[in-house]
Amino acid sequence: MIITRRAFTTMLSLTGLAAFAGLSPLRFISDAMAQSAADVAKPVSLPDMALGPKDAAVTITEYASMTCPHCAAFNEQVFPKIKKEYIDAGKVRYIFREFPLDIKAAAGSMLSRCIAKDDAPKYFAVTDMLFRQQNDWVVKNTTETLTRIGKQAGLTQQQVEACLKDQALLDKIAADQKYASDVLKVDSTPTFFINGEKIKGEASFEEFAKKINPLLKS
Repeated sequence: MIITRRAFTTMLSLTGLAAFAGLSPLRFISDAMAQSAADVAKPVSLPDMALGPKDAAVTITEYASMTCPHCAAFNEQVFPKIKKEYIDAGKVRYIFREFPLDIKAAAGSMLSRCIAKDDAPKYFAVTDMLFRQQNDWVVKNTTETLTRIGKQAGLTQQQVEACLKDQALLDKIAADQKYASDVLKVDSTPTFFINGEKIKGEASFEEFAKKINPLLKS
């Protein structure tokens, strides 16, 4: 387990979460297997949250941490252009997968899952909100802000608390993260796969277009 049961219970207690703002990144596993498009394609424990048609010629898979500032910058500056140009046009299927670098990122991902359930557009909307309010809930008032966002989305405080203490959900996120680390060699965020080809770091829209357009023509 990358995120341990005991650590999670302690860190996500509603009275003690904020004390862990300086938690170091989770340990990554280095002896990874070579990835392939098939390895990237299959969801492991959690159902994929995706936008765009399943039969699109191009599939982009993003691994991101909700506390990662580079992920937030990509979400604000680049993703909307990809969505407008490719996803909304039915040319690209876009999959977002959680790769939490700390316990707060795991909490944000869990809240997105709890709010959205199986509604992918809603999941992307909540994730966008969390990225845009990253400074509020990561640096300052973690518990209060996550609770407020949950309530705005229709959850009660009790439901938010139950979500953030859901060990089964955390186990699935951790299992998927371990698979990404072991098999796909993901070791930083954001990391992208375009039809299986890895791109590390916060790439520009133009860099994505250079990769996507030839695949659409082939």
